[in-house]
Amino acid sequence: MSQSSGSSPGPASSDPRSAIGPLLATIDGPADLKRLPVEQLPELGREIRDYLIEVVLKTGGHLSSNLGVVELTMALHWVFDFPDDCLVWDVGHQCYVHKILTGRRDRLPTLRQFRGLSGFSNKYESKYDTFLTGHAGTAISSALGIAAGDALVGRDRNVVAVVGDASIACGVAFEGLNHGGEIEKDLLIILNDNEMSISRPIGSLSKYLTKLRVAPLYAELKKDVHKILKAIPVVGERMDRSIEELLDTLKTTLVPGHFFEALGFKYFGPIDGHDVGLLTETLEVLKAKPGVRLLHVLTKKGHGCDFTSQNPTRFHGVSPGTSAPTACLTEPVADSSRPQRPSFTGVFGSELAALAEENDRIVALTAAMPDGTGLTEFGQRFPDRYFDTGITEQHAVAFATGLCEAGLRPVAAIYSTFLQRGYDEVWQEIVVQNNPVVLAIDRAGLVGNDGATHHGVFDIAYLRTFPNIVLMSPKDAAELRAMLRFAVDFREGPIAIRYPRGACPEFPDLPERPITLGRGELLREGSDAVIVAYGHMVAPSLEACERLAAEGLSVGLVNARFAKPLDEELILEVLARVPRVFTVEDHVQAGGFGAACLELAARDGRGLAGKIGNFVVPDQLVEHGDPDDLMRLVGLDPESLADRIARSLRGEVVEEEGIGFASWESSVGETSLEAEC
Repeated sequence: MSQSSGSSPGPASSDPRSAIGPLLATIDGPADLKRLPVEQLPELGREIRDYLIEVVLKTGGHLSSNLGVVELTMALHWVFDFPDDCLVWDVGHQCYVHKILTGRRDRLPTLRQFRGLSGFSNKYESKYDTFLTGHAGTAISSALGIAAGDALVGRDRNVVAVVGDASIACGVAFEGLNHGGEIEKDLLIILNDNEMSISRPIGSLSKYLTKLRVAPLYAELKKDVHKILKAIPVVGERMDRSIEELLDTLKTTLVPGHFFEALGFKYFGPIDGHDVGLLTETLEVLKAKPGVRLLHVLTKKGHGCDFTSQNPTRFHGVSPGTSAPTACLTEPVADSSRPQRPSFTGVFGSELAALAEENDRIVALTAAMPDGTGLTEFGQRFPDRYFDTGITEQHAVAFATGLCEAGLRPVAAIYSTFLQRGYDEVWQEIVVQNNPVVLAIDRAGLVGNDGATHHGVFDIAYLRTFPNIVLMSPKDAAELRAMLRFAVDFREGPIAIRYPRGACPEFPDLPERPITLGRGELLREGSDAVIVAYGHMVAPSLEACERLAAEGLSVGLVNARFAKPLDEELILEVLARVPRVFTVEDHVQAGGFGAACLELAARDGRGLAGKIGNFVVPDQLVEHGDPDDLMRLVGLDPESLADRIARSLRGEVVEEEGIGFASWESSVGETSLEAEC
């Protein structure tokens, strides 16, 4: 039975490509799609949904959002001529159908796997993908730039941006709308309105869009009035003119989308985003219209599949190797054969809720990621002290400092790369004011399957340059709890805690020591060398020490705990005592923890900097894949660390190997801007 018919999927085949239906098997590119009559597109849509469900439940990824855009994506490729025309996806997580239709159907089972297809649109992967994307709100600005550039160079093509109802509420999206209405270039924006982001939508714009969904269509109302009046003899035509003037006067209240019209956009809709015939007809009409246009399309996340449409939040993103009843949002499915370790995210969420029971001034913030940051429990237990600002990191950070000024203790939980979007607010509103906001930086380091746009390997650098800020990172669950308690009690200024996605390591033989500002801890003595590890890199470093001990090398280990302020006394002491010191961090070299240690050694004046080696993430974009594969790729797994340290102690030169997007570049071929667009 078809999975998209309403039933739960049966036992999965070992090869997901066996789920490719007979019609889908004929689609090797958009040209094949265009040969189909519109009447066959609904059947193709059913086959696409079956294939998506089969693949994504195996590989993990964004399921319900992609099921919701099947008809829209087919209609776009049926009407437009990509890549001669230009398609920009906002965020890009909903482009799996686009990948299927653009020659990547058979590679879909490699989705989000190391050396496989990206989970987002990716210009290194296909000429049909205009940009490598992963963050929300930027499509309007990027597409508008393409349209403006085309006008300057005399290029005639269609530029289309697909934006979700959550993304369009981003500040940068508003900026793009504001500018687009002013310069009036040829651009079509499709507002894919599914009434959801990852979880429920936030903000007044969401409420406005809800009104649009139930508002009468002005064009339909006007057409009906014309039809009635023209049937009235003698006076009908005069009444028709008068009524039209009245309707135009009342346009503000009658026209859905007046907000967009006021910004200078020609608004169309809302229309049914699952009626592929209506979509193709509408897009054909809008394709011929000049200027900035906005088509409002109503879709449903998880459409065509009962278990996803009934619970779209749960199936927004699923973990690899799951069945429909057990697929979950952020964490791997539990293996009942062995005890499960808690995740850093889960420990943070539960500890913050426990602290909030003790201190009624603690408030929590997130920017549209309550589940991903572990704040769902907090929001349920303390709804008045919980704020989800929507996909608005800049606003969230500035909002937090206002809460702080009002005497509260705000804890803002934001992903590492998402916090980059609030960089100026961290500086102006938090650091300059010296407000003791707690920044809980989730998804630090190499996050895995989401890839380059989500790897949190820059946060130490972009925060360490600021004065008056404390940076720390825990090695395990107990230390995260201790650091969070330390942070909410800290009054001298802002403080940031960075931690990765995934399970917390366990150190049953190590004692728990209290957190003291700017103090690390010596975990293991060594005479040949000492590793100074930051955060969760303590675990692979400890294993590397044990591997080296088996080779007869005595290598010690320091848990740094703080990147700012450094434990200068401890670091200088081990530098003076042993021949070599190696810093280990899942962060880039420039501005990172190792760089801070080099700066310290250089300031000391005893020539100690030459003893330091830094093991870091290379200065290149790192692709997506299983986190263990990526750690091996960049040489930060225990085996690689041990090998590199042993070679260094033997006097061999240890060089970084180039990584980059070699597999994607080879699959794309042409990499010129013209080819990509």
